[in-house]
Amino acid sequence: MKRPDNRIRPSEITPPEVYFDRRQMMALGLASLAAGGIAGRRALAAEAGNASTILAARYKAARNTKLSIASTPNTYEAITTYNNFYEFGTDKSDPSQNAREFRTTPWNVEIGGECEVKGSFTLEDILKPVTFEERVYRLRCVEAWSMVIPWVGFPLADLIKRFKPTSKAKHVEFTTLLDRQQMPGQRYRVLDWPYVEGLRMDEAMHPLTFMVVGVYGRILPNQNGAPLRLVTPWKYGFKNIKSIVRIRFVEKQPLNSWQVAAPNEYGYYANVNPKVDHPRWSQATERRIGGSLFAQRSATEMFNGYAEQVASLYAGMDLTRNF
Repeated sequence: MKRPDNRIRPSEITPPEVYFDRRQMMALGLASLAAGGIAGRRALAAEAGNASTILAARYKAARNTKLSIASTPNTYEAITTYNNFYEFGTDKSDPSQNAREFRTTPWNVEIGGECEVKGSFTLEDILKPVTFEERVYRLRCVEAWSMVIPWVGFPLADLIKRFKPTSKAKHVEFTTLLDRQQMPGQRYRVLDWPYVEGLRMDEAMHPLTFMVVGVYGRILPNQNGAPLRLVTPWKYGFKNIKSIVRIRFVEKQPLNSWQVAAPNEYGYYANVNPKVDHPRWSQATERRIGGSLFAQRSATEMFNGYAEQVASLYAGMDLTRNF
C-alpha cells in the first residue's frame, strides 16, 4: 500500500485557527446565499450561535489525567493528514484531501432498537447535556502503526444512559453516514456501505470508551470523523467508527463491515493482541507515525497497553478465536 511522506514542510502547514475560521466562514457564506433574505440570515446566525456555544465548551475541556497516557502526542499535522477513512479514499492521504467540503451541519443521530428513548436527535441535542474532557489515547492500526492523540469528547456510557436501553440490549450498533455525493469512496465497492460497527454492552459502558467531537482542543476535522466518532483505545483503529448517524441497541451481535468484507482477517472484537497476526502481516511490533522510518520498532502491548483496565472484560474467552 502506498504511504505518504510524513515529512511536512512548514510552508505547507495551514495553522489550525486559520483553517477552521476559513471553513466556518465559507460554510456560513454559502448557506447564506442559498437561504437568502433576513429570515434566512437570522436562522443562520442562531445556528452559528449554538455551534459557537458548543465549541466554547470543547475548547475549555480539562484533561482527564486518570484515563490519559503519559506519552507525548503526535503533531496536529500528522494526526490530520495520515488517516484511515475509506469513505474518502483508501490511501492515507486521501481523507485530508477529499473531505474538505464535507458538510457536518446540520447533523442528526437516529437512536433506536431496544431502548426506551428513541428518535432523531440533532448534534446539539446530543452534546448540550455532556461535560467535555480531553483524553490522550494511543490509536493502533492493523497495519502495525500507532499514534498518540489528545481527543476531546465525553464517555459513551453517559450517552447510553440517557436513552435507557432495556434488558434485551446486549450490543450497541453504530452506522456511518451514507452519502456517495459527499463521500467519493462510497462510489466504489471497497466495503458494503454504509460502514457498520458494534460493541458489546459492557465494552460500550466501559469508562475508557469515548465519543469524540474534537482533537487538540479544536473541532474534529472532517478527515478524522467529524462531527461525532467513537474511540475504544484498546482496540484496532477500524473499530473506531466515524461520522456516526445511527446508534441502535440490539440483542444479537451485529456484523461489522470488515467482518463482512474479510471474515478471516477481521473479527468482531478487534482487540489488540500481538499473539494474533493479521494473515498478511505481523502485529507483534509497531511503528509510531511521525518518527523516522528507520527507527527501531517497539513491541506491541496486549490490549494496546490498556490490559490492566480491560482484560477482565474478556476473562475466560479464547482471544485467538474471538479476535
